Amino acid sequence: MGSFSSVHFCGIPPGKGPYKVGCTDLMSDHTIKGSFFRLYYPCVDSDEYEEAVWIPRREYYTGLADTLKLNRTVVDVIFSYYFGSVKCPAKLNAPFQPGEKYPLVIFSHGLGAFRTLYAAICIGLASQGFVVAAVEHRDESASATFYFRERPPADSCAEEEECDAMEEVWMYNKTPKPGADEFPLRFEQVQIRADECLRALDLLLDINAGKPVTNALPSNFDWLPLKDSIDVKRIAVAGHSFGAATAIKALGRDSTDEIFSTIHQPVLFVNSEKFQGSVHQSFPDFTFLTGYLIGKVFKLKGEIDPYIAMDIIINVTLAFLQRHLGWVINIRSVGIKLSVIQGTWMNMDDLLLFLFN
Repeated sequence: MGSFSSVHFCGIPPGKGPYKVGCTDLMSDHTIKGSFFRLYYPCVDSDEYEEAVWIPRREYYTGLADTLKLNRTVVDVIFSYYFGSVKCPAKLNAPFQPGEKYPLVIFSHGLGAFRTLYAAICIGLASQGFVVAAVEHRDESASATFYFRERPPADSCAEEEECDAMEEVWMYNKTPKPGADEFPLRFEQVQIRADECLRALDLLLDINAGKPVTNALPSNFDWLPLKDSIDVKRIAVAGHSFGAATAIKALGRDSTDEIFSTIHQPVLFVNSEKFQGSVHQSFPDFTFLTGYLIGKVFKLKGEIDPYIAMDIIINVTLAFLQRHLGWVINIRSVGIKLSVIQGTWMNMDDLLLFLFN
């Protein structure tokens, strides 16, 4: 069973850089207008902290069921069994490692995903000395997300019961009606998504400046060590699929054109969908957590080994960031030379000068 559908012999790959990786969740404002992301960061090496649960709430299973157009109850049972105990190789709420200035990456998830489904990419970057904020979008493009609102007086608990003044409100993926033009919905959503990425950036710059932060989520994470720890001159935005469109929109924040002629920042496009054996789902973490048969049926795996594919994705991204941020990174050249098109911005001779084992 393990070779076909079980997750027990697979796992999200750990970062291969010199830094241990921690993660924490921040919801800066309990309302829908607040910033919500999972932060991955270099952390203090400690065995006191456990690895984070990959999918932290079962409501996300419901959202994934709706996105896949499958029965909610069936998906909840299957996902709870196969993925309920899966953890990602990042220590939840482990102390931040101060003493350096780290580049910052804002990461935008794809359509129907949410903030924790790209742990491999985010951890891979964080292990190389990046702070990575994986935004969870509230434009109804995530499979599921939530915020808090004040509990209406009519819903007050009985006198003998205790209840919170706030209640969770869950939002699920919104899809166009059959036959409807999808563009107006996606155009509206990408505007919201870009704003959310910029809002996350502003919040992290405030934290870097030493401003206090209020978290609507229960957490004992200490944000004070992040003061003066982000290199404000080395900031990038990244994303997958609709998240990539979000990244482009964020770069062209002052443009009203559908084609962003005003973008002057360097942009890296990593191709997929059978290119060098990869597919669209070679980027999210599901590719590591399904066996061969299920992976093929749901197009979660390409012809290339998913771990090699992720190595290439991370290493090419690191090479690009090193080139344009001026950041010295100890990265490996595994699989890259055969996977980069000749004649692109990456000259193969130059590439091998700063990719090394």
